[in-house]
Amino acid sequence: MFEKITPYLVVTSAVIAIIYAIIQFYSVKSKPEGTEKMAEISGKIRKGAMAYLKRQYKTVGFFFAIMFVILSVLAFCFNGILDKFVPFAFVSGGFFSGLSGFVGMKIATYANSRTANGARESLNKGLKIAFSSGTVMGLTVVGLGLLDIGVWFIILNAVYNNDINGIMSAMLTFGMGASSMALFARVGGGIFTKAADVGADLVGKVEAGIPEDDPRNPACIADNVGDNVGDVAGMGADLYESYVGSIISSGALAVAAGLQFKGVILPMLIAAVGIISSIIGSFFVRTKENASQKNLLSSLRKGTYISSILSAIGSLGLIYICLPEHMGIFGAVLSGLAAGVLIGFFTEYYTSDTYKPTQKLAGSSETGSATIIIDGLALGMNSTAIPVIIIGVSVLLSYYFGGGFKDFASGLYGIGISAVGMLSTLGITLATDAYGPVADNAGGIAEMSGLEKSVRERTDALDSLGNTTAATGKGFAIGSAALTALALIVSYTDKVEALGYKLNIMLTNPYVLIGLFVGAMLPFLFSAYTMQAVGRAAQKIVIEVRRQFKEIPGIMEGTSDADYETCVDICTRSSLKEMILPAALGIVAPIIVGVVLGPNGTVGMLAGALISGFVLAIMMANSGGSWDNAKKYIEAGNFNGKGSDNHKAAVVGDTVGDPFKDTAGPSVNILIKLLSMVSIVFAAVIVALH
Repeated sequence: MFEKITPYLVVTSAVIAIIYAIIQFYSVKSKPEGTEKMAEISGKIRKGAMAYLKRQYKTVGFFFAIMFVILSVLAFCFNGILDKFVPFAFVSGGFFSGLSGFVGMKIATYANSRTANGARESLNKGLKIAFSSGTVMGLTVVGLGLLDIGVWFIILNAVYNNDINGIMSAMLTFGMGASSMALFARVGGGIFTKAADVGADLVGKVEAGIPEDDPRNPACIADNVGDNVGDVAGMGADLYESYVGSIISSGALAVAAGLQFKGVILPMLIAAVGIISSIIGSFFVRTKENASQKNLLSSLRKGTYISSILSAIGSLGLIYICLPEHMGIFGAVLSGLAAGVLIGFFTEYYTSDTYKPTQKLAGSSETGSATIIIDGLALGMNSTAIPVIIIGVSVLLSYYFGGGFKDFASGLYGIGISAVGMLSTLGITLATDAYGPVADNAGGIAEMSGLEKSVRERTDALDSLGNTTAATGKGFAIGSAALTALALIVSYTDKVEALGYKLNIMLTNPYVLIGLFVGAMLPFLFSAYTMQAVGRAAQKIVIEVRRQFKEIPGIMEGTSDADYETCVDICTRSSLKEMILPAALGIVAPIIVGVVLGPNGTVGMLAGALISGFVLAIMMANSGGSWDNAKKYIEAGNFNGKGSDNHKAAVVGDTVGDPFKDTAGPSVNILIKLLSMVSIVFAAVIVALH
């Protein structure tokens, strides 16, 4: 009876999340957009974002069609290489990952003007609208993710006649579609948003000396479009992939630990409880007028903490029901939740302008842009130590609580469950992250619409908080990526050995050692490709904005309109072209390494990429977040304020940090998981060759 009911309970919780997200979607949409000018600007942003996503999905569609054919050939023409369901699950994973980003982008482009209009009335109203739009994003991601897993589990359970080994062997390969879509979305969206942002800042702020989001700047609409396609659509696809990957990998480790059906269904049930907890927690997010940054942050934290407590209590009950003889696993869930909260806190400490690191970084502007860049890089490098220690402690505790000192496989299951615990409240955690780009857009609309100064002050307060929550969200995503990738590496070794290959992953094995070096290099090579792509696209925007300032008479006086559409088109074409090489690297590299170095070398590559990628992603996210908030700290009137030499130096630092925190850094999270997913899918092929 338990085995028949629980998969449907998982699907039911997913449906509840989707229904609540739909209710919130229409609740936000029912709010007034504000003035005619506000609605017009919001419409332009929405149109540009939709045009980009349509072209991106068309481009990615070709890739998925090719991969579907390749996987179908392997599944149907070579017996035993791949399960026959893999090609279809690959497409469904990619589809739902892309759909998550699309829904998030859709609500964000409806919420931007409504948030600005809410801020005309009060800070709390602006916060509520922006957060509600983030809630749509968060619950859509977890709802679609758990729905995809739950439905496939029910189908495979019927096909394999309750053979849990066969079910999880097939499901383990499903995450490749989600990971592939996430990488395209993150890289493409990141290139778009940062090319527009860098171009707009360098020519508008530094050269022309006009405010951010000034309607005279031809790149301002592209900049606001980029916030949606990169920080919303890309982020949604990214965290969908993390969420799905953690649940599937934990289920596979349950099979290896001999925990059978109840061990496999437990991560899904914990995720289901997390959904309900996130919905409850969202009701506790509110603030007062004239709230400080700490007040605003505490209001968001209140909802997150309540959700975490409820999720922990629910998880305790589920473990007692499913695995009463393994109650120590609850400690693994708590260690994952605690690690996520702690990484988020220390990310906030290093990036928020309410703490000394970012304030000191703003002070570096006294001696120019070179010193603020040097200090920003040093801050990011320094910030890697604590998260590494937190993840190390979390892994050790999870292994211990899972029973690892008695049974190795059970300890590994504990590590997988800790990743699920960390992501169990993703519904509300992602809501606090996704709200940021909406607040940023609201500030731009307030500026371009010429609203009263008090409105821009409120949206700036929300935007500054959004930078902190976004940085915190990135830290959370990085931590979960590390735990998920570790679980996937173990799943890969289990799969290879199940195929009859005897692994030798001692460091003295030259294939493993070469794999480690190659893996450690890949995140750096990947980041170089993405940052160069941003640089090339930004150069085109800089040239175009300069051309318009020079050739369109009256643009600086405000008597003529800028050509916004050309900048949007340049960003769209550049990002779609530039995203192909970095994304291809993540898919092709593990296949090449597997063919050349074999399964032993592949394990080395996965371990090297995980270690270097984790540290690199933290460094880039925190350096970028701190540069951004140092700029805003100066704009708030510190260190001579807007328009000063300090401000110009901070803008340069911010432009360096843009591709760090919004393109390369978050994309590395996906890379380290995609490498594992591709390796798992093609494991049988590699074993056959070796």
